Amino acid sequence: MTGLHYLDWLVVGVYFGILALVVWRTARRQETSADYFLAGRNVGWFVIGASLFASNIGSEHLVGLAGSGAKSGVAMAHYELHAWCLLVLGWVLVPFYYRAGVYTMPEFLERRYNPTARWILSLVSLVAYVFTKVSVTVYAGGTVFQALLPELEIAGINSFWIGAVSVVVLTGFYTCFGGLRAVVYTDAVQTVVLILGSLCVTAIGLYQLGGWAELRELSGTERFNLWRPASDPEFPWPGMLFAAPIVGLWYWCTDQYIVQRTLAARNLKMARRGTLFGAYLKITPVFLFIVPGMIAYALVQKNMLVLDDPDQAFPAMVSQLLPVGIRGLVVGGLLAALMSSLSSLFNSCSSLFTVDIYKKIAPRASERELVTVGRMATGVVVVLGLLWIPAMQLVAGALYEYLQSVQAYLAPPMTAVFFLGVFWKRVNGKGAVATLLLGFALGLAKLGCQVYAGLVPPERLETLSFIQQMLVAYGSINFLLFCVYLFLFCCATLVLVSLCTAKPDTAQIANLTYATNTAEGRDEVRASWNRWDVIHTTVVLLIILSVYLYFTG
Repeated sequence: MTGLHYLDWLVVGVYFGILALVVWRTARRQETSADYFLAGRNVGWFVIGASLFASNIGSEHLVGLAGSGAKSGVAMAHYELHAWCLLVLGWVLVPFYYRAGVYTMPEFLERRYNPTARWILSLVSLVAYVFTKVSVTVYAGGTVFQALLPELEIAGINSFWIGAVSVVVLTGFYTCFGGLRAVVYTDAVQTVVLILGSLCVTAIGLYQLGGWAELRELSGTERFNLWRPASDPEFPWPGMLFAAPIVGLWYWCTDQYIVQRTLAARNLKMARRGTLFGAYLKITPVFLFIVPGMIAYALVQKNMLVLDDPDQAFPAMVSQLLPVGIRGLVVGGLLAALMSSLSSLFNSCSSLFTVDIYKKIAPRASERELVTVGRMATGVVVVLGLLWIPAMQLVAGALYEYLQSVQAYLAPPMTAVFFLGVFWKRVNGKGAVATLLLGFALGLAKLGCQVYAGLVPPERLETLSFIQQMLVAYGSINFLLFCVYLFLFCCATLVLVSLCTAKPDTAQIANLTYATNTAEGRDEVRASWNRWDVIHTTVVLLIILSVYLYFTG
C-alpha cells in the first residue's frame, strides 16, 4: 500500500468525529474524585464489559498476537481464553472490592493487610505501567503506523514518530480532562470499531485463501494445537497450563488497569454482568487476531501475500488484501486498540498516584485538588511514556514476548496475596509484605539475569566464573516455568510468615474474606444475581471448553 484512499481517510475522520462527540458529552462533570476516577460510580454493564475488552486489546495485541499466529499458530491462544478469569473477577472478588468501597487495588490491600502492603503495590504498579504497558503499547502503535503509512513524513519526522506522538497526545488530552467516564464510554465505541475492523480482516483473508479447510491443510496439525511438548523452549505445556492462569488471575482480577472499570459500576449486579459481557468479548481475539496471523502464514505459502516479518502479519493483510473504505475501518480499529489501552493506562496511573500516594501525603486535600492532581499525573505519565519509546526500540521484534515475560515475573506475588487473602482469614499483613518484597525482588532479579544471559555468546559460557554461570542459568529458566516456581514460593512465604506471627484483627477483616462475611454481606451478594447470570456463566465456560477441545490434537 502506498497510501490511504480518500474514502479510507473519510472513514477514519468519521471515527474521530464520533469519538470527539462522546468525549465532549461525557467529560463535562468532573467535580469530585469519584467523578474523575470512578465515573461517579454510575456505569452500566454494557459499557463496563466493552471497556474491559478495549482496555485489554492494545496495539501490541494486534501486532503481537497476529505475529504469534503467523510464527507458531495457536500456542498463544491460552492467554486469550482467559475469559474464565473475568468470571472469577465477577463472582469471587468484585463483591469484596465493591463492599469495601475502594478506589484502587492497593487501597484494598491496606484494608485487608496494612498500609505498607499498599505502598509497595502502588509503587511497583506505577513503575511497571510506565516501563512496560505504556511504552510497549505506544511503540507497537508507532510500528503499525510505520507499516501502514510508510511514506508519511512531516519536517523530516517519519510515520513512526508522527503516529506514536499524535495518538499519545490526543489520548492523553481526553483522558486528562474526561477522567474515567470519558475513558469507558470511548472504549465502548472503540470496541465496536475494533471488532468490526478485525472481523473484516479475518473474513476477507479466509475468502482470499479459500476457506477454513484450506487454512487447516496449509497450517498443519502442529500449528492448530494449543499444547506443545514439555521440552518446547518457548511454550512447554506445563508452563501454559499452570503459569498462564497465574498471570491471568492477577491481570483480570487484581490489576488496577482492569478492575477499575468494575469499581465504577452502578451496583454489584452491573459490575458482575459487565464481567460476563467482557468474558464473551474476550473469547473473540482467538479468531480476530491469532487466526488472521495464521491466514497470513497460509497466504505466504500460496504466494498470495508478501511478509518479511511475522510481526507485520496484520498490517500486511490490511495493506495488501483489503479494499478501499474497509481499509479505513481497519485503520480506525488499529487506532481504537491503541487509544483505548492508552487511555485506560493513563487513568489507572493517575488513580494510583493520586489516591494511594498524594492523598496519603496530603490527607486534607479537597475534592477539586484531587481532580487537579489526577490530571497533572496523567500528563506526567504521557511524557514519561514518550521519553521511554527510544529505549523500547531496543526490543523491537519481541514486544509481546517481552510484555508476557515481565508480567510472569510480577504476577505471582500479587496473585498469592490477593487470593489467599480472600480465601483464608489467617494470613496477615506481615506475611503479605514479606511476600510482595521477596516476590518482586526475585522477579526483577530474573529479568536482570535474563538480559545478562542474552548478552553472553554461547561459546563464552565455559569461560565464565561459577557465579556468572549461575546467573546465566537463572536467567535462562523458561519464563512460564519460573512463574510457577515463583508462585509456589510466594504462597509458601505468605503462609509461613503469617503462621509465625499474630493473627489479623477480626474487626479489620470483616467482610474482606469469605470466613468473615456478615449475614448482611452474604444477603447483598445473593440479591445481586439470578438464573440468567448463572446461564451466561455456563455458556461462556462451554464456549471456552469447545475452543480448547477443537484446538487440541
